[in-house]
Amino acid sequence: MHDQLHEIFLGCQPILNRRQSICGYELLFRSGERNSAEILDDLQASASVISYAFGDLGISSSFGKGKCFINVSQKLLMSGMIELMPKDRVVLELLESIQPEDAVLERCRELKVNGFTLALDDFECDDELAKEKLIGLVDIVKVDLTRIDPSKLKEFAKCLKRWPIELLAEKVESMEQVEECMEIGFDYFQGYYFARPHMIIGKRVDPSQMTLFNLLGLILDDADTVEIEKLFKHAPDLSYNLLRLVNSVANGMHQKINSLKQAIVVLGQQQLLRWLQLLMFTGRNGAGVSNPLLLIAAQRGRTLELLAERIDKCSDELRDRSFMTGILSLLDVLLNQPLEDVIKQVNLASDVRLALLERSGMLGALLKLAERLEQNDFDEVSGLIAELGLSMDDLMRVRAEAMVWAEGIADGGAV
Repeated sequence: MHDQLHEIFLGCQPILNRRQSICGYELLFRSGERNSAEILDDLQASASVISYAFGDLGISSSFGKGKCFINVSQKLLMSGMIELMPKDRVVLELLESIQPEDAVLERCRELKVNGFTLALDDFECDDELAKEKLIGLVDIVKVDLTRIDPSKLKEFAKCLKRWPIELLAEKVESMEQVEECMEIGFDYFQGYYFARPHMIIGKRVDPSQMTLFNLLGLILDDADTVEIEKLFKHAPDLSYNLLRLVNSVANGMHQKINSLKQAIVVLGQQQLLRWLQLLMFTGRNGAGVSNPLLLIAAQRGRTLELLAERIDKCSDELRDRSFMTGILSLLDVLLNQPLEDVIKQVNLASDVRLALLERSGMLGALLKLAERLEQNDFDEVSGLIAELGLSMDDLMRVRAEAMVWAEGIADGGAV
């Protein structure tokens, strides 16, 4: 593949529905040279990017049942490159620069007939009359809250609801905005508001959950079976589930597993580690991920683990600690407690602790890289991958694989 493709950045931002579940992502194409916020102007380059994202990376499979929202300029809209994308997996965001000319309207009708979903991006109050014909052809209208006078938002939304469309609020920065937009009738929300601590005020870690964190720390510290068994004894529900799991996977054995110590030995620490990680994100009732922040934490953990695999001389221990660093890095928000206080309660290896608190060491560098990638801070990303000896192609493939993995966890699948 052309070297240019190794400089392609794919930025993602989650989109949530009214149930506060992730239902899709906005996928942002960037060029390593231009770091432009728009899809590349050159049609051939656009075709290469689309082919790379949906072909080589298989990015569409990363979104589970959700859809991928993609910015589309007028030039790209009128080209045949749109048909390279899977129509059932994408939402085409028509940029605000697109004008409702006859040819544009006809192209939109054609794409709708062919099964594509259309959205109108960054729609403002003053656009309503000028783009009335275009509104009648799209399925979703995106409203940038930073561009709308809050006192006029309700009336603006009421005007838009004259058409059979859904409304998406973007640049949402607070829970108060979420509540207001939900009351007004918005269907989707985009922004980092759900990562703010006040979303989970009153949520506190229960004893079994803290036992789970401590077990993870012990295993990564290569603790002996006796120590691990002692912790299991403090969590009857975890112990019961462990015995059920081992009896299930070891059903070919002549002797049933009937003690915690025996179960731990038979399962092995590596399998035990994976099982505990699964419990963190699916819940002990197997209901799957409901908190979108948990899904991001799962993606982050898997991203760090896969990046560690690509670093020379990476040991199994470093790979496991990389995953642990990623999934624990959002505990302060999840538990509404300072991260330092949470970590004091968990027996973590020193490099994991330093990575979480100071972003230092190899694990700290990997964590910074994952965070900057989530924030679409591509300038910082470029420097970090160079320091770690990674390529942009490595990073994009890792991101796609991590998203697929996390979606599987969200659906209650196996690790």
